[in-house]
Amino acid sequence: MGLESLEIYKTAMEIGERIWSLSSRWGKFEQNTIGYQIVRSADSIASNLAEGYGRYSYHENKQFCYYARGSLFETITWLTKAHQRTLLTEKEFNELMSNLEVLSKRLNKYIKSIGPPQIIENRRPPQNH
Repeated sequence: MGLESLEIYKTAMEIGERIWSLSSRWGKFEQNTIGYQIVRSADSIASNLAEGYGRYSYHENKQFCYYARGSLFETITWLTKAHQRTLLTEKEFNELMSNLEVLSKRLNKYIKSIGPPQIIENRRPPQNH
């Protein structure tokens, strides 16, 4: 099971591509200000997931997932600014926000799952003598 099979990674990659596609149609001023920032933050979600996945320790993987989560929230901020400045339609904004909300929940679950496998001891209940 590789990185490309992780749903959160695939979703993050799709969001990055969608934001790239939308921002590439903006004017030069908009691309150089909001466009650059939103593409950078959106792409950072997937790239941090990838970097963490490639690390050798659970702690480092989790740390890069926290960076990915920070980039996700930064992307929400830039997305909101783009919407407020009428660079996105209501439909585009709502779809991306919905996708980011789903990704946020899945990313939180993924972060909680990172760690060494839990060993469940097979203990018998105490017996009354």
